[in-house]
Amino acid sequence: MFVTGHNGSAEGDPAAATASIRDVASAAGVSYQTVSRVINNHPNVSEKARQKVNDAIAALGYRPSRAARALASGVDRAVTVLTSNTSLFGYAETLGGIEEAARAAGIQVAIRVLESDRADDVAAAVEGVSDPRSGAVIVLAFDRAGARALRALPANVRSSAAAESYLGRRAPAADRDRWAWFDDTIAAEQATAHLLELGHKTVHHLAIPSTTNVGDRQRGWKRALVSAGAPVPEVIHPHGWGTAGAHEEALRLLRDRAVTAVLCGNDDQALGVIRAAHDLGLRIPADLSVVGFDDVPAAGFYTPALTTVRFDFAGLGRRAFDLLMNAPDSAPLDKPTLVVRESTGPAPTTSDKDDR
Repeated sequence: MFVTGHNGSAEGDPAAATASIRDVASAAGVSYQTVSRVINNHPNVSEKARQKVNDAIAALGYRPSRAARALASGVDRAVTVLTSNTSLFGYAETLGGIEEAARAAGIQVAIRVLESDRADDVAAAVEGVSDPRSGAVIVLAFDRAGARALRALPANVRSSAAAESYLGRRAPAADRDRWAWFDDTIAAEQATAHLLELGHKTVHHLAIPSTTNVGDRQRGWKRALVSAGAPVPEVIHPHGWGTAGAHEEALRLLRDRAVTAVLCGNDDQALGVIRAAHDLGLRIPADLSVVGFDDVPAAGFYTPALTTVRFDFAGLGRRAFDLLMNAPDSAPLDKPTLVVRESTGPAPTTSDKDDR
């Protein structure tokens, strides 16, 4: 489950407090993007559609977010996204969600890349986006660089964040209405429990980089093992987020025939583990079960198809934008979901291991 702050309401009659932009779209029979264009006086709307939207707004008593109207109609028609990465799946999908929501609101999106988590690089990036007259800021705080930038933003800069679970759960009271995140702890706990329920005596874990020394995916994994009374192996930390580092570590790990289940920090790592198993002559899932995180588009086409935790990163981006706009009408995010495919199966028996 993700966590965000309050959903504000419009002043006036009760209908205005509950009607959302999606309610207006439904009543008018148009998309919510069209409603946004009408609200922001965008020229690319037919008169017929504009009239339908205005009629629905009047009937429902809908009032757009003041922050959104101010941003769209004032001198600051841009949002800058501060991020350390634009290509990794979670980052890219979140950026896509932000851009989609901003485009519908008639607001431009710029990207400022954090070069590293070094103090001077973070300070330079934050300084570059901190003029409150130049627009608002959304921080992708999925790593140390993003977390440090989020903490360094001046209070007078309008901002929101899509944050790593560890940061989100510890958000200061003043920031809970502006940050959005998924609960990685529960997601990892469920994924680990799935492997234990298949009969695996324990689950090994390859971790991704985190904003802290112990990320919430690692916490959820450990919590599930402790709850089941299963041994807690040492966490493996491959270099970076990618496939090559995971493959290198897995080649060492999987030489131990007692290893029968691996929970990976993301799907790229899972692909590296699957390749290492192939290199060592191990069958998946007969000899080894593998679970990833993120549900990248290719996950269902791996050989075997990958069991993984699905996150709505694009929805997270849209939610971060809505929080920036103080929008009361955000659709709730889908909870992380374990998608069971071919890469997990019952733990091998003793005879199965002898055949390896």
